[in-house]
Parts: sequence; C-alpha cells; structure tokens
Amino acid sequence: MIYVGTSGFSYIDWIGPFYPQGIKKSDMLEYYSRFFDFTELNSTYYHMPSVKLFGSLNNKTPDNFKFAVKLYGGFTHKRDLSKADAEKFVNSVKPIIESRKLLCLLAQLPYSFNYKQENIDYIKTLRSWFEGIELCIEFRNINWIRKDVIELLKKENVGFVCVDEPRIRGLIGPVLAVTSSISYIRMHGRNKEKWYSNEESERYNYLYSKEELSEWLPRIHQVSNYSDITIIAFNNHPVGKAIRNAMEMKELLNATVI
Repeated sequence: MIYVGTSGFSYIDWIGPFYPQGIKKSDMLEYYSRFFDFTELNSTYYHMPSVKLFGSLNNKTPDNFKFAVKLYGGFTHKRDLSKADAEKFVNSVKPIIESRKLLCLLAQLPYSFNYKQENIDYIKTLRSWFEGIELCIEFRNINWIRKDVIELLKKENVGFVCVDEPRIRGLIGPVLAVTSSISYIRMHGRNKEKWYSNEESERYNYLYSKEELSEWLPRIHQVSNYSDITIIAFNNHPVGKAIRNAMEMKELLNATVI
C-alpha cells in the first residue's frame, strides 16, 4: 500500500492555491481528506499534543484515512524527556490508534545528532518508550549512513526515512534502505541556496518538476517491494507547492505499475 500526502495541512498560504477562500482552519482537514488519504502531522513537534486534538482529527477524517505523527521536539531535539512523557504522548494519540488510522510515529533528528554510542543508546531508548507502535527515524547527518546503523534499525524494528533534499555536504541525499515494514520517503525540496536560511519556510520553498518526481518512481518501486506500507510525504509546503507535487506524484504512480 502506498500513501501519498503532505507534511501538515493547515497552512494559511494554501488558501487560494488549494483551499477555497473563506475556509475556516477547523474545516481544512475535512476538505484535504477529499483529495488525499494520508497526512503527516507536524504540529505535534512544537508542543505536546492533547487527546482532544486527536479525537477531533479522528472525527474529521474517513475510516480509511491515515496519519503519521511527528514526535514532539523534546524527544528528538532537546532530548530531555522521560518515559512518563512518552506515555503521555501515546495516550494523546490513542483516538487514532484505536481507529487504526495511525501509520507510525516520526522521529526527525537534527543535523547535530551525531553518530556516537550515546546517541545509539538513545535510539534504543526511544524504541523502548514507544514499544508496540511503528516508529520511523529521519537522520539529517550523513555520518549515520553506515551498515551497522541499518542493522541496528532492523534489529530494533525502526523504519529508516529516505529523503529528497539539496545536495549539500553533510546531508544524506537519496539513500534507500528498508528496515521495518514501513518505507518512508520525505520530499523536502532542493532549495540549496536557502537551506540554511533563518526562515525555515524558505528552506522548503521549492517546486519539483515532473522530471524530478519521476526520478523517484524506480526508488519507490524498489522500497515498496520490501515493505508492507510506503509513505511519501511532501514537505515543500510554501504556497501549496506540496499539494501540487503530491497530486502529480499520485498521477505518476497511477500511471506506473508498482
């Protein structure tokens, strides 16, 4: 099964390019779900979510809709939380766990998270804290691209997140690996000049051409052969670019036998 969608859905600058004028933010997910059956929820990175949030998300989406939920930054960037905080996070997500709408949790680790024993142990800790739930990890630093890391992820049943991003020294690039039942691909854009901009939205301000999207078709075919579920999330969100590219990717996949 292949799910294509966007990283987040409630962007004000999507009104016009995607959402109709006058739409309320509270109505955006229901409208979005008419076109896609998956979204990556990013707001949970910025604050610990509530069970009320996920109850609302569950009620606004059809039975076949799926979510990937980004872990709160305290788990991935500050790394100053506890098992009790992880239990609190899971409890908040329960409405979509119980309705079988949760595909996985996404742990996006920062570039400063380097390959060393302390951080290897932390990955094992995260896995134990979220035991019983599919967990996928996105590395930003190329020093994690090692055979022993891939074997570690397989052993711990943690998914490896493949990325499309600018070709900048130190970043990972389009490395493919399947380490769990889920293959996860995040399309960040190739805005090399603005990647280290102080404005995070500028980093992802990029529109893929159809030729660039087509480069991923054989890669998607490759990873989907070794996984039960493949997720493709477009994070190039400014002014609805992610929506446009996600729709184009769906068209390309529909025209291709995967």
